[in-house]
Amino acid sequence: MSLQSFISSLRSGGIRPTDDAEMRLKKSLLVFATGLFCTGSMLWLFLYGQMGPQFSATAPFVFQLLLVANLIYFLQSGNFDWFRITQLSLFLFAPFVVQWSIGNFITASGTSLWGLLAPIGAVLFCGPRESIAWFIAYIFLTALSGFFDYYLAGAPVSNTHKVSTETSVVFFALNFAAISSIVYLLLRYAIVEKGKLQATLQETHRLLQEEQDRSERLLLNILPGPIAERLKHDNQAIADGFSDVTVMFVDIVNFTRLAEGMTPQQVFAMLNRIFSSFDELAEQYGMEKIKTIGDAYMVAGGLNNETGNYTRSIAELAIAMRDLLHRDFTVNDLHLDVRIGIGTGPVVAGVVGKKKFIYDLWGDTVNIASRITSEGVPGMIQCDGTTFRRLRDEFEFQEPQTLYLKGKGNMTVYRLVGRKHVAPGAHGIGVFPGAGLGDDDGAGFGGGVGHGGLLV
Repeated sequence: MSLQSFISSLRSGGIRPTDDAEMRLKKSLLVFATGLFCTGSMLWLFLYGQMGPQFSATAPFVFQLLLVANLIYFLQSGNFDWFRITQLSLFLFAPFVVQWSIGNFITASGTSLWGLLAPIGAVLFCGPRESIAWFIAYIFLTALSGFFDYYLAGAPVSNTHKVSTETSVVFFALNFAAISSIVYLLLRYAIVEKGKLQATLQETHRLLQEEQDRSERLLLNILPGPIAERLKHDNQAIADGFSDVTVMFVDIVNFTRLAEGMTPQQVFAMLNRIFSSFDELAEQYGMEKIKTIGDAYMVAGGLNNETGNYTRSIAELAIAMRDLLHRDFTVNDLHLDVRIGIGTGPVVAGVVGKKKFIYDLWGDTVNIASRITSEGVPGMIQCDGTTFRRLRDEFEFQEPQTLYLKGKGNMTVYRLVGRKHVAPGAHGIGVFPGAGLGDDDGAGFGGGVGHGGLLV
């Protein structure tokens, strides 16, 4: 291992990319504690020699070599379990060995106090439960030292190990100060790192929350709110029957012929402008967009247990969509017109498929709304009998018309003009007697199977 890689490994504390946040903190704490222990013990040994007492430095020197060698082995092997057990063992036993080599508690100035770093470190590097054994071992060694010091108090002390009272007092103070400083620095380092970790976790949580909100919005763009909640919590198929729903189709007139002379980008831009405007209006009136089918737009009311009159809201939405295309030519720069059909009655609604799923409606009500749309007059809103009866007190209608609907036969439909307090001419809508019926571009709902459960 080169010096540069060793220093880099030392800075990172032997941390690997696969380590979780807790393991990263434990590794960095133990490397930090090793550095503090080595620095403190070397400084202690130097000061002790400078103040006069002379004794063998073999034990402290061997202790330093073992600490450094074990650290290097950890940086190379990455075996953290071995590293923390051996380092804690050195933290625990070495101070007692040094104290016994010097003499007793008094002459060694309480050197064994350094062993307290082992149980404290075990709390930080291993965990509270694992630290109990280290604390018991520290108490046992302390009691053992006290026992021998007590019974050997009268034994003669070698002159080479005699320490003056002044020196003992100084090093008692130094030992207490050193251990207190190391414990404080370790705890402070742990708290600071945990604070950084907490900030990182909070930022990660915030980003995850943003992603969840984004996914939630995306899901709500595809499904109604109650259906989205059910789909998130239930893997079963979702299919519901509704006794009363108002369904509306909006079909762009002459779209196929217009699209033939346009590039794909122009076709997309045109539909996106119109349908995005329709989305905004549907949201404004509280109605549920179901889907778009080519150049057609499908919306419904009554699916989300609306408390208001959703049939009236659908009618107002239809008028708003029609008028938008007649007045706003930034949205409708090609001056397109629409056919609109509204039907009210029972439907079946559900989520189709497991991949690229869609929320769809089926039933006679859907078929009727589709057929009266495709057989309608450009710029006109056509309604079935049920819708008419609900709206006739508030809205102006033309005389009823009888249309032949494929798969249904003759059926009476009602052409909605506008609200009663608004003059019919204010909408720019005229009567088109004798106008040809049917979708002159062949792109209506009646020409295919699989669009919203329509009849063939």
